[in-house]
Amino acid sequence: MNPPGLAGTASPGFLSGRAAVLVFLAFALGYFLSAVVRTVIATLSPALTQEFVLQAADLGLLGGGFFLGFASTQLLLGSWLDRYGPRRVLIGFLAVAVLACLAFSMATGFAGLLAARVLLGVGLSACLMAPLTGFRRWYDPGQMLRANSWILMVGSLGMVAATLPVQWLLPLTGWRPLFWVLAVLLVLTIILLMRLVPRHVPHTPDPAGPVGYAQVWRSPAFRRLLPYAFFINGGLIGLQTLWLGPWLTRVVGLSPSQAAAGLFSINLASLVAFSIWGWAMPSLTRRGWTVERLLTLGVPLMLAVLAVNTALGSVAGWPFWALFIVLGSVVSLAQPALSMTFAPSVAGRALTAYNLVCFLGIFAMQWGIGLIVDALRARACTQEESFQGAFVIYLCCCIASFVFYLRAKADNSGP
Repeated sequence: MNPPGLAGTASPGFLSGRAAVLVFLAFALGYFLSAVVRTVIATLSPALTQEFVLQAADLGLLGGGFFLGFASTQLLLGSWLDRYGPRRVLIGFLAVAVLACLAFSMATGFAGLLAARVLLGVGLSACLMAPLTGFRRWYDPGQMLRANSWILMVGSLGMVAATLPVQWLLPLTGWRPLFWVLAVLLVLTIILLMRLVPRHVPHTPDPAGPVGYAQVWRSPAFRRLLPYAFFINGGLIGLQTLWLGPWLTRVVGLSPSQAAAGLFSINLASLVAFSIWGWAMPSLTRRGWTVERLLTLGVPLMLAVLAVNTALGSVAGWPFWALFIVLGSVVSLAQPALSMTFAPSVAGRALTAYNLVCFLGIFAMQWGIGLIVDALRARACTQEESFQGAFVIYLCCCIASFVFYLRAKADNSGP
């Protein structure tokens, strides 16, 4: 069955029908694998903690190192996407990811794990930005909104695959062969991209904007979203891809297999949420439901659930966090909406500038929560109290960021 909204009649100059679907599927495989790699640390955390004797701060640094690698490439990535096109750039980055998978599988100490994890972040850092840039260029606005939600749904499917399926494989294979398989699948993705994705046709230079990022940084809509991207968007991903796993094992008291089952359910709920957004966004847009209106309603609900879950402590099992993640799916709407405030020739830079802030936030939140947990444990707090204290600090940062978002002045076209 074709992904909804990608087939059909497109405007002149846009892809439609089979071509649009094949391009989506080629990009989707790359983003699926990226989501598996970025999420799998939560499932592997018990095995890695035991084998390498990791503390909470080490685990946070290992998880966040992936996003530090992501962040380190974003400014160059945006310029390259605009200049060379999504196909060529993504192929080059995925070649780096193949080598990083092999390096991670052969690591013998924490330093080797961390270096390979950072390199994985570098190699996979174009897996979302390349398709979003391509959708902005090759799909009409209705296709683009739907494709953006569906590519995020594919990412959620990757997160699902990184939970119970990985947990089932670990007793049979161990964690190292998993990264050999990922390397082979990344090579397959490169082949599909070479065969299915259009070559880059340079856009006419945008006379209204400079070559670099100045046009993006000057945008009121972009500046308004800076704290939002760092704390709310970045922190949400940081929790989902790392700290919800340790919460389930250390606070709730689940076994590794039970925690993996809980993460599976959480990420499955996320997949369903993004699927619904993909179906609903064109209709909501026609009915006057702007992204700003959806964020204004959805983010406070998400933060309220975060507050309740934190207060409940060991009572807050996976269903509570699934609700948090489902409500938090609204957060993802800001980035594609932001890209639509810029010309297609600047879309890559706008997307990656936002992504830079977001992934710096993920790194800071993942490592920062680990540092806070260790610091509170050193003061004789229980595991539950340590995690609650770290999550309360994160919640306060989110509230301040959202207040800034509401109060900041932006032009009427901003998200």
